[in-house]
Order: sequence, then structure tokens, then C-alpha cells
Amino acid sequence: MKWWDALLGRTEPAKPDLDALFALPSAAVTLQAATELAPTGTGSVCFREAEGGAFAELERDVTRLLAAGGGPPVEQSTDTYGYTWLLARRTPEQLGELVTDLHAVNSSLESAGFGPSLLCSLIAFTDLADRKLALVYLYKRGTFYPFAPVSGQHRDNALELQVRAAIEDELPIEPDLGRWFPLWGAPGL
Repeated sequence: MKWWDALLGRTEPAKPDLDALFALPSAAVTLQAATELAPTGTGSVCFREAEGGAFAELERDVTRLLAAGGGPPVEQSTDTYGYTWLLARRTPEQLGELVTDLHAVNSSLESAGFGPSLLCSLIAFTDLADRKLALVYLYKRGTFYPFAPVSGQHRDNALELQVRAAIEDELPIEPDLGRWFPLWGAPGL
């Protein structure tokens, strides 16, 4: 039956693998060697906020959990599309701890039944020329893609493709370039 479903385009979507986030510190070393882009120490999780007291309580618990983990307070904001962003900060050398923070937020939302509300997570990078880059994890696809904004609402497509080539052996890269959505004004980027 799976063959028939695939033929008719009824395949199951990829399952998210939050543990893929833990490959980011290793990929960051490769990325820095190939492009001179280094972590900034900021990362964020984006999700659609759900109505109700249970979700509000979970959101407070996640914020307290990250603060208790030794990091600075988490900053919360809402974008123009109504998505909520939780921004975590660490020093650039604490990329492993930052990834753990983002994993904790995603896991908490997922285990409480709010996985469908998760959109993405990102880790920010920059270089001495002030180029900016985010490695974006698409929760529903279980893949990463690079996003390199430049002045205004433009992208550095060449840098994005260079980054993809540099880290494609270390992270599951989103193969569909049409899903490399711009995250203009994303917190932490």
C-alpha cells in the first residue's frame, strides 16, 4: 500500500527529529572554517500561540526553565503574522548550551501536545564583514536551511548556497528551495 500511496502523492510528512539540533555545534565549526561565519550567541524558537490557560502556563514554565538553566532571561515577542518568538541568549562560545535551551523549548511544547504549533528554530551567525546568517530548523520538515538577509528585504542567495554546500554532510538540509522562507526581522538575527 505504501507504494500506491507514494504514486498518488499521499506520502506521510517527515517526522521532526529535535535531536538534529544537537548537530549544530559541530556544523558551526565547519561553517566557520568554510565561510568565517561564527555564532552570535542568539537563538530563537517560533510557534503559533494557542488559546487557553494550559498553553499560557506551559509558556511560563518554559521561560522559567531556561532562566533556571543559568542563561539570561528569555525575551518574548510577537511578529506581524501573530507568531510568538522566544529569544535565548548565551555567549558565542556557549553554542552547546544555547542549542540545549532551544531543544528544551521545542521538547516542552511537543511533549505537552503543542507540536503542531511549532514553526521553526534558528541560530544566528555573523562574520567580521557584518554578514548575517541564520541556520533555520523547520520543525514540521525536520530539516535545516540557511537564511542570509542583507539590507532591506533582500537575501544573499550566493551565501545561502555556499553555506548549504559547506554543511550538507552534517545537517539534514531542506532540499526544496521553495521552503527556504525569509524570516525578516526574526528576533536574534
